[in-house]
Amino acid sequence: MSQDKNQRGTSSRSSTTRGNKPTGNTSSGSKPPTHKSSGSKPFANKAGGSRPSNRPKKIKTQRNREDSDRPGVRLNKFLANAGLCSRREADELIKTGAVSINGEVVTEMGLRVMPGDKVLLGDKRVMGEKPAYVLLNKPKDYITTTKDPNNRKTVMHLVHEICKERVYPVGRLDRQTTGVLLFTNDGGLADKLLHPSGKVGKIYHAELDKRLSPEHLEALRKGIKLEDGFIKPDEIEQVEGADAKHIGLKIHSGKNRIVRRLFEHLGYRVVKLDRVWFAGLTKKGLKRGQARHLTPEELVFLKRL
Repeated sequence: MSQDKNQRGTSSRSSTTRGNKPTGNTSSGSKPPTHKSSGSKPFANKAGGSRPSNRPKKIKTQRNREDSDRPGVRLNKFLANAGLCSRREADELIKTGAVSINGEVVTEMGLRVMPGDKVLLGDKRVMGEKPAYVLLNKPKDYITTTKDPNNRKTVMHLVHEICKERVYPVGRLDRQTTGVLLFTNDGGLADKLLHPSGKVGKIYHAELDKRLSPEHLEALRKGIKLEDGFIKPDEIEQVEGADAKHIGLKIHSGKNRIVRRLFEHLGYRVVKLDRVWFAGLTKKGLKRGQARHLTPEELVFLKRL
């Protein structure tokens, strides 16, 4: 893939690099042209402020920032996928002139990183990661977080052996809830699956401490007003072949502990809660604590949601 710099937009450059150099998962590389923030002209040298002869000239961008079908990945997403920061934080780093591509300091939003491009954050090389998608059948007693300050077991311990990329849980399951949990470093897909406007469904199997009465089942079908708003399951039924302690429900709300709170509101305690389906993904073939990569067919399905 070409590294033609005539496709790199550098029409605006930062005259100073504000703040400390960012840190992150980077590897050593050559430094991009920089200058001290002493009030001198951009890229001034000690001899009298002229541009160093080895500094590439400004070049006009030929990239279409709105064309998402072009090859490469947007710079802010590239930095976020490398695990250095969020996309919003990446935008701030770009604005301050902390990022360079192939030796050119970049301050323009929307530029795309092509295969073979050399991206530096400060004076450290940023190595992009390939997108990764992992499905876990979460067991009990694991925290859905990337790091726990109390050193409790986290779901990351269950996926790191099969996935070397830095991935993150898509949503969360509480400590005592089991079942389908997706991990990825694809921030765009994660945002799409979690955004309320997408109404991406989740199916749970709840076991209660006592039989659910027909009156309460009907009340749940109509919806329940909780302290943080009205919630109505998309579907709710007694699990076929089981007694009324076992309830299956489909819901798209992502509110914290929403299934448990629905039943608690009516005077029931959830003894066991298992998520059996999320966005078309199931735990079929996965034992508790096992993880696997998504199939190409599953990935295509998710991206079409």
